[in-house]
Amino acid sequence: MPANLTPEYREAEQRFREAQTPEDKLTALEDMLRVIPKHKGTEKMQADIKRRIARLRAEAARRPSAARQRTGRHVRREGAGQAVLAGPPNSGKSALLAALTNAQPEVAGYPFTTREPQPGMMPFENVQVQLVDLPPLARGLTPPWVLGLIRAADLTLLVLDLGDDDILAQAEETLELLRDGRADLSRGLVVATKADRPGAAERLILLEDLLGDQLPIISVSAERGDRLEDLRRRVFESLGVIRVYTKAPGKKPDLTAPFVLPRGTTLVGAAAVVHKDFARDLKFARVWGATTFEGQMVQRDHVLQDGDVVEFRV
Repeated sequence: MPANLTPEYREAEQRFREAQTPEDKLTALEDMLRVIPKHKGTEKMQADIKRRIARLRAEAARRPSAARQRTGRHVRREGAGQAVLAGPPNSGKSALLAALTNAQPEVAGYPFTTREPQPGMMPFENVQVQLVDLPPLARGLTPPWVLGLIRAADLTLLVLDLGDDDILAQAEETLELLRDGRADLSRGLVVATKADRPGAAERLILLEDLLGDQLPIISVSAERGDRLEDLRRRVFESLGVIRVYTKAPGKKPDLTAPFVLPRGTTLVGAAAVVHKDFARDLKFARVWGATTFEGQMVQRDHVLQDGDVVEFRV
């Protein structure tokens, strides 16, 4: 049976090949295992990935704790995806994390308040997205493991301060640091914070002139709550995933517990995630969704959309 590996798997595999530290290798392997299609054709690959993960974890356990702390950090993924908050000192990352999640990071007016990765879960409709606040990006002061976490994340939120007169210089310096660290922002979104500060609207126009043709930009205020709901949606949509619901014949679907799948997943790919035997025995399915009529019969190669309800027939 062909493996039918997804673009998300290929990307994680490439990150594994480029990884410089055991921690980055482990993160990439865990991503590979998370996104690899689960069916008979990939069973040997899954077993090999699991063996490599186990070996790296065993090696990490044998290393002295001080050495582990020097080489990197790892934040285990939770929810529908992992988005990291990256930006220069005092850009408002911690305040944003506190406003969007249940986390309670230290928020202060002095730089480098955040010294360790701080995760929190951001609710969006019926799913949770993991946000991770990182130590600030500054030339010569940022630990290498911070860039490793950025490279490994599903999405990077580049946080910039609209209350800062030097926002353009900060943006250019931060982007240069990210480029030097091989942190690709093609999976990125600029979050311009402190939209409530004097002069913020004018600085936003300048920022859009500088970066608008490179990255999408959204301005928010963590203090007043401006556009935080818009930001939640933009983050989810930028993760490149969809929510799919299942139902049994004659039953109503449970719309509170979706399967979160990569965008572009086919019917047979979803079946393999729901149950390994479904992909093997699947004959067809009925789909209720925005691009199908109610209960439309579809075949194994049908591409699912966000919000689809699927009734598998085996």
